[in-house]
Amino acid sequence: MIRLASLAIAAFFCFGTSVWENDLDVAKQEAAKDNKYILLNFSGSDWCGPCIRLHKEIFDSQVFSDFAAKNLVLVNADFPRQKKNQLSKEQQGKNNKMADQYNAQGSFPYTVLLDPQGKIIRSWDGFPGVSPEEFVAQLRARVPEHN
Repeated sequence: MIRLASLAIAAFFCFGTSVWENDLDVAKQEAAKDNKYILLNFSGSDWCGPCIRLHKEIFDSQVFSDFAAKNLVLVNADFPRQKKNQLSKEQQGKNNKMADQYNAQGSFPYTVLLDPQGKIIRSWDGFPGVSPEEFVAQLRARVPEHN
């Protein structure tokens, strides 16, 4: 049952063409190897309306997916509340570690742009309130693009 719930949550965050990692250490290795930045998103997939909206309206958009595929390693730290969606203890530990380091206030959604070493470049607290194109423009202003 837990595995099925985990798959449902994973599907929720992979509707677009973007693939979301759930381990920041793996993401840092990939970002360093591919010379990409990291976009870390803190979300409550089964209770946070603005989180769901952010994924649906921005992260699942084609313009974001195209930019992210070339320039970003995406990481999702999910904090579901419903018992049926609970994460494994190992994953919950990873998410808690990411929150301790990058989201001590416990904001949802909270999105952080990091360099490959994990240094904060920019953050967005809550739903950004912009179109996907405007959000990508904000990323382009900070992220060296790949062709």
